[in-house]
Formats: sequence, C-alpha cells, structure tokens
Amino acid sequence: MTRRYLIVDDEAPGRANLRLAMAAHPDWVLVAECDGAAAARAVLAGQDVDLVFLDIQMPAESGLVLARELSRLREPPLVVFVSAHSEHAIEAFEVHALDYLLKPLSDARLAQAVERSASMLHQRQREAYGAALRDYVDAGDAGAGAGRVDHVNVRSVGRIERIGIADVLWLGAAANYVELHLAGRSVLHRITLNRMEALLPPADFLRVHRGAIVRRGQIARLDSTGEAAYRLLLRCGAVVPVSERYLEAVKSAM
Repeated sequence: MTRRYLIVDDEAPGRANLRLAMAAHPDWVLVAECDGAAAARAVLAGQDVDLVFLDIQMPAESGLVLARELSRLREPPLVVFVSAHSEHAIEAFEVHALDYLLKPLSDARLAQAVERSASMLHQRQREAYGAALRDYVDAGDAGAGAGRVDHVNVRSVGRIERIGIADVLWLGAAANYVELHLAGRSVLHRITLNRMEALLPPADFLRVHRGAIVRRGQIARLDSTGEAAYRLLLRCGAVVPVSERYLEAVKSAM
C-alpha cells in the first residue's frame, strides 16, 4: 500500500538528505518539502498525508507548535521528530511512545521509524497516536516528560496502549525496557528503570533492587533467603528480590 509523507525542515540539506534516504522505501511517496510550519500547514490543508518528518528546531516557528496543532486532530498524521537534541529530549519522546530521528540521519534508524509508522497505519492507530502526541506537546517543550505522570503510552507491534500508573503493581528491568506488571498481565515499555522511577510518585512506589520497583501497597512480607539476601512477597503473588542497599527503606515502608 502506498503511503504519503511530508518533510518539514528549514535547512535544504536536511530535506535533501531525508528525501534521498527515503528512496530506499518505494512504498512511500513524497507529497512536498516545506521549509517551515506555515508552508506545512498549507500543504496539510489541501492534501492527505500519512506521515510528517518534522524538524523541531526551526527559526520562525518551532516544530512543536505544528505538532501541537496536529495533535488536536481526531486522526492526525503520524509524526517522526527530527532532532539534534540532547538525551533528555530523546527520553521524553520514548516516555510518550513517539518516534524520532537524530541528525545526522542513520539509514537503519530511518528504516525502523518507517516500519513502525507503516505498522501503526495498517492497524488504524491514528487516534491512539494523537492522544500520545497530545501528552507530549502538552507536557511542555522538547524536554517534556520530566515531571510525574499518571499514565504512560506503551508502543508494541504497531499499537499504542495507554497504561494507568494506578494499575501498575510492580516494575522490573528488562535490558533496554521496563516490564510493567499489571493484574493478570505484563507489558514491555521502552524506557530505563531509572527514568521510570523519576516519573513515579514516591509516595506510592519504592525502589527495592537495581532491577525492581514495587507499589508500596503491594508489600506483603519480607523474607530472608540466606546471608544478606532478601526477597519481597507481594500481594499479587509475585516474588521480588531486595538488595541490601534498599533493605532499610523496605523495612521502614513495612
């Protein structure tokens, strides 16, 4: 199926690099190249676009201004942010399950973003994507996502699901992901456990191990499993290791 995309970047070399790189994806057709948000609005008003490659830093108008407008649409085009921003901003994209490309462009990273976009479009996820995009732009500038959250947007296999923090029983580290344990199931979210800890309300959650955070209300029993080794039994039935570093905090919480 042919998909249509738009490039929005104030720098001509940036637009050219992306256009040439997209030649490796013949199922995607370029609608237009725009040097700013105003030109992009004119194109979007008259043509259907499935995907917008949107530069964040543009002199006349930030790409985030346009992203905010698109997020208000019931079924907005997908947005892949193009950025030279810091790691902090990248973490914000991942908190909200949004895709991004760093300058200079990587062909492998572009292919991944295009594949994810095609999968989301195939599964008719524009409305869910719009909610995730609104969460990002409403949080502030490109450093969005720094404060506490009451939900996270989780992307998996072309879908975005909103998970309420109130539904999370405990969290475990899984390489570059965090496993969110809910009642009866678990969900992988692409974020580090340290980053996730910063988003959780400390009154409700407690770090008990370098690889685990638990909801305080889930703590049922603390067991010793040997010399300086402990584990928590949670009310949901899970068993979570406790490291000596966090032992006193666990005891205080109990």
